[in-house]
Amino acid sequence: MKPPAAHRADLARSVRLFQAFRLEQSDPDFFYGMLAEDTVGQLRAYADLAGAVVVDVGGGAGYFADALGRAGARIVCVDCDAGEMSARGGAMPAGGVMGSALELPIRTGTVDVCFSSNVLEHVPRPFTMAGEMLRVTRPGGTVFLSFTNWLSPWGGHETSPWHYLGGRRAALRYERRHGRRPKNVFGESMFAVSIGEMLRWARRQSEAEILDVMPRYLPRWAKGVVRVPGVREIVTWNLVLVLRKR
Repeated sequence: MKPPAAHRADLARSVRLFQAFRLEQSDPDFFYGMLAEDTVGQLRAYADLAGAVVVDVGGGAGYFADALGRAGARIVCVDCDAGEMSARGGAMPAGGVMGSALELPIRTGTVDVCFSSNVLEHVPRPFTMAGEMLRVTRPGGTVFLSFTNWLSPWGGHETSPWHYLGGRRAALRYERRHGRRPKNVFGESMFAVSIGEMLRWARRQSEAEILDVMPRYLPRWAKGVVRVPGVREIVTWNLVLVLRKR
């Protein structure tokens, strides 16, 4: 098998991702397909995916599960929403399992990689979810956790940028403007998660070491921004936290 090309987190890649992001609502297959392939490229820098058992937490319609499968991984895709899981063609993704990110239906220490993309901000107890991801990962395994932090320009999702005035106020404004509630409702299906609190959580974990912390969509040379409190909450957009289970 030809070895995978090294992931290039350069400015051109950032431009492509932000351009594709504009099509998230109108052409989700294009955007999430591109993002999934890009994310697998990132993940390969920390874990050998060939033959690895990978749990995709909150995997929804299976875009990331498909990309991980093409990389040779054996996938378990966990999600609590049957509608999300069957959003593509009405069928569950391969390896699909109904379950909560707050109580993963996976035995302790049994998976090589526990992966999650943009789910943490949608659970009411983010530390519980992160702890569950760490629990199911075997010693020497990898946790790859990516999330949209609340104070980023897209922190309020479709209610952005009005979330800077408050999540509930932003949701009410969206409802008045569009005649329907937003899909992501603050306090119900979307919650405020900060980079600072997740870094503090990670540093407290005696059974894991931090391998990397980086802005997901920005060029690699911009990763230093995550070391600047306050600024990182706005500039980062989306954080990747990579842990190795001891």
